[in-house]
Amino acid sequence: MAGRKAGFASKQFEKQFHYGKSDLGAVLTREGTEFRLWAPTAERVELRLYRSGHEGGAFRTEALCRAEKGVWVWKCAEQLNGIYYDYLVTVDGESRETADPYARACGLNGRRSMVIDLAAAAPEGWQEDAAPPRQAEDVIYELHVREFSWAESGGFPASVRGTYAAFCCDNTSLPGHPEQSTGLAYLRELGVTHVQLMPVYDFGSVDESDPDGSFNWGYDPVNYNVPEGSYSSDPTRGEVRVRELRELVQSLHRQGFRVVMDVVYNHTYSRDSWLERTVPGYYYRTRRDGSDSNGSGCGNDVASERSMCAQYILDSVLFWAEEYHMDGFRFDLMGLLDAELMQRIRAALDERFGRGEKLVYGEPWAASSTACRRGTRLADKAALSSLDPEIGAFCDAVRDAVKGSVSKRQSPGFVNGGRNFEERILQSVTAWCGGEGAFRAAAPSQVITYLSCHDDMTLWDKLVATLDPNLDWDRGTEKVLRANRLAAAICMTCQGRLFLLSGEEFGRTKQGEDNTFRSPIEMNRLDWQRAWDNRELTAYYRGLIALRKQIPALCDKSVRARERVLHASVPAPRCVTVELDNPEGPWKRILLIYNASSRAVSVPLPDGRWNLLADGEQSFWWRAPHPVKEAKAAPGTALILGLA
Repeated sequence: MAGRKAGFASKQFEKQFHYGKSDLGAVLTREGTEFRLWAPTAERVELRLYRSGHEGGAFRTEALCRAEKGVWVWKCAEQLNGIYYDYLVTVDGESRETADPYARACGLNGRRSMVIDLAAAAPEGWQEDAAPPRQAEDVIYELHVREFSWAESGGFPASVRGTYAAFCCDNTSLPGHPEQSTGLAYLRELGVTHVQLMPVYDFGSVDESDPDGSFNWGYDPVNYNVPEGSYSSDPTRGEVRVRELRELVQSLHRQGFRVVMDVVYNHTYSRDSWLERTVPGYYYRTRRDGSDSNGSGCGNDVASERSMCAQYILDSVLFWAEEYHMDGFRFDLMGLLDAELMQRIRAALDERFGRGEKLVYGEPWAASSTACRRGTRLADKAALSSLDPEIGAFCDAVRDAVKGSVSKRQSPGFVNGGRNFEERILQSVTAWCGGEGAFRAAAPSQVITYLSCHDDMTLWDKLVATLDPNLDWDRGTEKVLRANRLAAAICMTCQGRLFLLSGEEFGRTKQGEDNTFRSPIEMNRLDWQRAWDNRELTAYYRGLIALRKQIPALCDKSVRARERVLHASVPAPRCVTVELDNPEGPWKRILLIYNASSRAVSVPLPDGRWNLLADGEQSFWWRAPHPVKEAKAAPGTALILGLA
């Protein structure tokens, strides 16, 4: 096997067995049904057909025939829509049961694949479904399907809580406070433009027969091209999850949102995956001693640099974009995938849908080193400036400069008592473009500016941990609230694309826990009551988002965006100022002052008629002219002024 693994990486193997067509899997045709499986090392492949996706034995078994490029084929004249199947693949005399890695539907818990007519599994009006027009700025909001609607405070009907169907509810509100919107109505008011869905492909950590029995974020793929069943109304019927995820996307589009899909191509739930059972050893990286590479921290690393693995990932991305109308993709641990593949994905999406129409971004890091083929260039931070400018990455440099290191619980950043962060804050304003330091981007289009996401402590919890001696996670002190507003003001006035963890804007807490991927739903659910309790904080975010969309100097994603900085300074310790050129906007220049110090700071106001747009308490001053004669930022606050 070691020799074969070495051969997998060779140009000879690639030339002999690379299959570039997109017809793998079970496909319905006018003539019947065709099954194709890429299994170049197999000696025999048998197809087994079932009436049920989880019960009973096979009612029919057929041997596939070897065809070109390592593909095995079986065809019949029957339309097998709705029939479940799996394979028995024999390699080196050992036979293994496996579902179809190329399946587009499956039964309960993904153990059996399903033949599906995707056109018949479409909701009414699906062919006319289209994303809403892009707005002046992209504001991405990270959501988990179950977390979104599980709490009673969301006001969702009990029958749809925690499911895809909750996203089809138009107008929900907090019970007892109808004036407090929840759900998608709330997101519209906040100013969100893109909903990023945490994994909705079929994952392995939740038993679909008992979806309330456990919780997981879902970063553990089983069937890459099939929707997760635990969010559907009936996970035993393969077509239901397909239709209901499409209804979710359709509803989001109808209500004004684009949809980003969180994808995890860097590892699988288990090394003993359908990919491994089909072509043992091909899809995974191994070290010289034969041990599994584990740069993901999840026990295995997918070998994206191998041609058929890369083809599989590319085809999967295009499948979700075409068949589910996904408007973007967030790549988990993108730093484990090779840069060439990411460039191919970007180019293919641009060719089919238009330049930059689909967002592409990811985490430019890995959990640890990976055993990729020599000469492979990974899509990590080191490669970022040489990647297509429409391939983005999460900017941990902004995150850590504002609130402190995520790996050191008590380590503060600029807003919560840290010192010597001034230069890093100034670099954050220009999205770390063109400078030196921890993060280098070629253009703001490559930068996801954020303060918190599902990983690590929430922004609120980090601020409580560093500013509240009593560690009251539920009720913030004035110090915590002031620091939160300052953090939001900085983030919302940095170039790049904006990203928010759901609930960040109302002080989302996980009681100080920093990794809740399998904690109970009670810990992870969105507590919509906090949107009411902290409505002034939410309003502050809402005003900043609306203001940003009116400032082209901040929304500029071009390589020359940093040239808009007319002046930047550090007038006092823990205070920075930036003046921006903004000729296309309602205010010709913008003056930003971030004052994290304990003293008020005044800076000379340039000539002209300046208006107050936002300060440390109110982010809606811009709605009406508020002339000012001095630029004075109160302690621990931001001040945003505009030249009329």
